[in-house]
Amino acid sequence: MINNELLIKVRDRFDLVEECPYQGKRIFFENAGGALTLKSVVEKSEEMAAIPDNQGRNNAASIELSNIIDKAKSDALAFFGASEGIVFVGESGTELLFRLISTAIVAADKGCDVIGSTLEHPATRSACTRWAGVMGANYIQVIHNDETGNVTADDYRSLVTENTQVATILHTSPVTGMDVDVKSIAKVIREKSPDCFIIVDGIQHAAHGAMNIDEYDIDGYVISPYKVFSRHGYGIAWVSPRFSVVPHNQVIGGPEDNWELGTRDTGSYATFSEVVSYFNWLGGHYSNSADLRERLVAAGKAVTQHEKDLTDLMIFGEDGLKGLGDLKKVNIIGKNDDPARKGLVSFWVDDMDSVDIVSALSDKGIRVHVRKNDHYSGNILIPLGQPSCVRVSLCHYNTADEVRVFLKAMHEILN
Repeated sequence: MINNELLIKVRDRFDLVEECPYQGKRIFFENAGGALTLKSVVEKSEEMAAIPDNQGRNNAASIELSNIIDKAKSDALAFFGASEGIVFVGESGTELLFRLISTAIVAADKGCDVIGSTLEHPATRSACTRWAGVMGANYIQVIHNDETGNVTADDYRSLVTENTQVATILHTSPVTGMDVDVKSIAKVIREKSPDCFIIVDGIQHAAHGAMNIDEYDIDGYVISPYKVFSRHGYGIAWVSPRFSVVPHNQVIGGPEDNWELGTRDTGSYATFSEVVSYFNWLGGHYSNSADLRERLVAAGKAVTQHEKDLTDLMIFGEDGLKGLGDLKKVNIIGKNDDPARKGLVSFWVDDMDSVDIVSALSDKGIRVHVRKNDHYSGNILIPLGQPSCVRVSLCHYNTADEVRVFLKAMHEILN
């Protein structure tokens, strides 16, 4: 785990760690719905919102805005672990996934196969369904494993063919919490269809460990910064060099690889630089390197280990304090000891409505969330025969003491 001295410093960098302005004191275990925001992001947002100038003008303010954007793009490439390709912002992560997926399918041959999985968020499943229908492609969904809450390269293998021209992969599930092996799935796809456009939804994954796009052999990766300590109002996408020049929506006469439509908010870029700066600071406690990427990787490893320790405590308990895995009538989605779990535990309780559990925890000052078998989470819950589940989602600023308070509260609710 992150040691207590450093954890105090970590928590001090975030706003509203222990208190909600509307509810009062609370423990925040709803990070998958939107993580806590860095204080520096709040400050930078206010600073940038006051500036009236736009990029591309011959004045000092405009030049500085362009410098801020250039720096943020460089920071983002380091964050993604990408040595080439381009980075750009859009309306949201979902909007960017729709844009990348629609572009890839429109560029593909009519009658081709578009492949994804039933594990995925509706952002990718909906985009694939719509645009495969528009363009006369065949949308194929790999069935995920209900027991593990995951999908593997072997699951993809039997359904990928030479006709597969577009593929989507979910990096981490926001319902099961399981981390998908993007690299191995991409390899299976490339073996049968080397030119396939592969697009990854990294929205849930981004806060929970370092990414390494250079190793994945993919063409697109999308995140939502509000889930990785920034603010709402924008998403960030990376596209590979070859994908960047595929015909896409853009102003006629502009650069071939420009994906931004209209003047973007410089504050979006500036606030993401604050996120990268934070991880750089955190990584400096685990690495002596002056290299930004190495420090980001070190930070990612620390985050992953800390969150694993917290979820292990939540599932297995300690010293007479039973974890969720030992509580009668509690059913955890995915295997209890699966190393792919990334800072998230979803469960249901026999003979109890998940909504009631979420409400009871709220009364005890613990913020969690209910997922229902609707268009967002039905792909996971309907095969399990469950109308809903309780999702407890952690980040590295959460503490073991907070997990203990949660477990004690669950004991009281269930007894």
